[in-house]
Amino acid sequence: MTHRKKSAVVAVGAATAIALALGLAGNASAFATTSTPVATSTASPTPTPTPTPTATATPTPTPTATSTSSPAPTSVSTAAPDDSAAKKPTPKPPSNELALTPYMGWSSYSQQVYTGNGKWITAANIIAQSDAMHAKLQKAGYNYINVDSGWNGSSDEYGRPVPSTELYPDGLQKVIDHVHANGQKFGLYFIPGISPSLYTNPVPIFGAPGCNTHDIVKQPIQQADYWGIGYRIDFSNPCAQKYIDSIADQLKSWGVNFVKFDSVTPGSGVSDLSLDARDDVAAWSKALKERNIWFELSWAVDINYADYWKEKADGYRVEWDVECYCGNEALTQWDNIARLFPRAADWWRHGGPGGFTDFDSLDVGNGTMDGLTQDERRTATTLWAIEAAPMYTGDDLTTLDSFGIGLLTNKEVVAINQAATPAQPVSTATKKQVWYALNADGTYTVALFNLGRADADITANWSDLGLDGAAKVRDLWAGKDLGTFASSYTGQTIPIHGVRLLKVTPTKKAALTVNDDSLRVSYDGTWTRNDNKEVAPTSQALTVKVGDSSTGASMSAATAGTSVAVNDDNPSIVYSGAWGQSTGRGLGDYNNDVHYTEANDASFQYTFQGTGIDYVTETDSSEGDVDIYIDGSFQKTVSTHLEPGQPRAAQVVAFSASGLPDGSHTIRAVKKSGDYMLLDKLDVTQVSLLSATTAAFDTAAPKNVSVDVTRDPGELAGLSVKGTALKKDADYTVSGSTVTIMKAYLATLPSGDAAIDFAFKGDLHGDVHSTTTNGDSVTFEFSGTGVSWNGPTAPDQGAAEVRIDGTLVKTVDVKSATRLTGQKLFSSRDLQGGKHSVTITKKSGEVLRQDAFSYTIR
Repeated sequence: MTHRKKSAVVAVGAATAIALALGLAGNASAFATTSTPVATSTASPTPTPTPTPTATATPTPTPTATSTSSPAPTSVSTAAPDDSAAKKPTPKPPSNELALTPYMGWSSYSQQVYTGNGKWITAANIIAQSDAMHAKLQKAGYNYINVDSGWNGSSDEYGRPVPSTELYPDGLQKVIDHVHANGQKFGLYFIPGISPSLYTNPVPIFGAPGCNTHDIVKQPIQQADYWGIGYRIDFSNPCAQKYIDSIADQLKSWGVNFVKFDSVTPGSGVSDLSLDARDDVAAWSKALKERNIWFELSWAVDINYADYWKEKADGYRVEWDVECYCGNEALTQWDNIARLFPRAADWWRHGGPGGFTDFDSLDVGNGTMDGLTQDERRTATTLWAIEAAPMYTGDDLTTLDSFGIGLLTNKEVVAINQAATPAQPVSTATKKQVWYALNADGTYTVALFNLGRADADITANWSDLGLDGAAKVRDLWAGKDLGTFASSYTGQTIPIHGVRLLKVTPTKKAALTVNDDSLRVSYDGTWTRNDNKEVAPTSQALTVKVGDSSTGASMSAATAGTSVAVNDDNPSIVYSGAWGQSTGRGLGDYNNDVHYTEANDASFQYTFQGTGIDYVTETDSSEGDVDIYIDGSFQKTVSTHLEPGQPRAAQVVAFSASGLPDGSHTIRAVKKSGDYMLLDKLDVTQVSLLSATTAAFDTAAPKNVSVDVTRDPGELAGLSVKGTALKKDADYTVSGSTVTIMKAYLATLPSGDAAIDFAFKGDLHGDVHSTTTNGDSVTFEFSGTGVSWNGPTAPDQGAAEVRIDGTLVKTVDVKSATRLTGQKLFSSRDLQGGKHSVTITKKSGEVLRQDAFSYTIR
């Protein structure tokens, strides 16, 4: 086959799209009571969808430096501002007392989408949701009632929002008071910027003599939000902060406890800095923190600014809307849950106390409404729980079913969420995924996710968790203790899109290893994560051509090279959205196959070791634009489109990245337009770790094959062929930097090319923290009888002091002639049982790297 026929698409007319977009107009300080369309837009009968992969109500953004996703108002400048954002030091543990645990509650937006009625958020409906939460969910910890877009209808004489009298004829205050009387908290929705009407018809700013709404608009006028509704505010003018403060004072006086702040950029469909809401975020953050109001950012904020979001906000959305925008057929769909797994893998280290990664509404409460199977509902709940994501549902709380209530109120699962320790994946290069978190009490939370298309057994190996020893296992969803297991646990016959959720408790004398970016490790000083000072575990293949010259076969080895082809069917490529594979096309594809998608915002992601990568596809009139990201940073939009009549071209390099620091990187490609997007292969450029990448073995004249490794030979972890390890000193030997593969082993290989993989060690999880400042320190607190400090030695390192419970016990030298990973730098095994701390302080050398601590429990 070549392509499937294009699916039918329902187009949304321009007038409808504008009406949908203007539904946001009643939701921010940006909108006044004048006769502009913005001022009256809350009467729109349709909710305003945040742009999503399936929504057609708003235009798709084109991330370039000179254009945004929707037309700017007349004379509005969209020139990108100067950006001095650089790698920032790892922040200290947060002092934010409000966000020590993720919030739990309900949001109106899913129901606004599901009903197709932007005015669904009436007083009667909000009160009904509050009462239902009080009766069904509140004892489990759910206590936020958050009203989304469309709640206000005008503004007062100071440019502050006034609630809609149509939605709240007796006043919004009556609704808020009812929510508070139920022992709950109340939230409202805003976006960046200020209304054009408040610029052309200025009003004074409350409590700020001499300030007005005209003078705080940034010049030249610039667009403030994704939809082009408001003007950007000039926060270099002190009156601008006073304006935001006046709104925050009003919210405080009403009893508002929560603000959702939408269209936050970089992110929200635009990451090229043609839109930049960080000044708005800073101003709102200052105002709301002073008034103890939770501050939640939306939607899909840019991970390159993760430290900034955590510094300023209590939570931040990391992906597009969870809603499927499929009318009242369903709230969501499995694809919208599945695409969160790669986002969670990117974001897990940026969540936790002080700022939580937000996955949007957890719509699992009603099977006839959710659009998910029971297994998928349980899987979604598990993901939210183990990632410490805010657990707020968008279901109609008055119609929850018993299964949904059981999911949302399971005490042990809710406790995992509230422990506020995000989990990380062992690997996302498989559909059978193991995710884990090491809790403060020394137990592990482990989830076994089956993201595949068939029931499967999934094994969690304790060594992958950093656990050396036996452990007791409890199934949390089943509420059942399963026994003690020496080195692993296998969840059997986990259903399609199903999960097992486990509590793993190490037994006595087990040793636990904690990575450098664990929440349990605290840093004092100017530490940075990675900054090209890490070494990732990696491998490189020696391709041996096996043949018999006596039969006339040529024994010339292939040309050496460091480019590795990764075919589209490689299991390490993570596809999100609806993808298919087409084989045997006969159109010149690499390996005669491709993966393809017809869905805008479907994507693929691949993590690789090396210095560069090429995205290889085809070009054709049926194809369009693709957004490319490297390590989460937007690179460019590439076109794979040809004009009609131009011939299709195969194996085209549509995007190429080179000169990356040697290490671990991730490419992500997102379909933006056209009928199809294809992936044929990826070509990865690696720094050669071997003196040669090809060799020949002649069975007619057998000889050993030797190759030199270019890294320290102590970093060689082993050799393998198709996952089967070769035996050292039998199948191969190591002498100095020379590795010799024995002819007796080579003779067992079949004729043809055999790839012998050379695996090299690296820093734990391929990352480190580092500092260049003497006196900077890192501290780990634990309960146990022994502790060790493990990490790299290197030529640029020097001396470090080790303190146990505040007492200097040793100065260690972590300098070496070559960069070595995973070294035991310090160990103490004779501690009394109980709580202890170990602190490492840099004393000399250019840099100190922090990789891991290990400790032994009683």
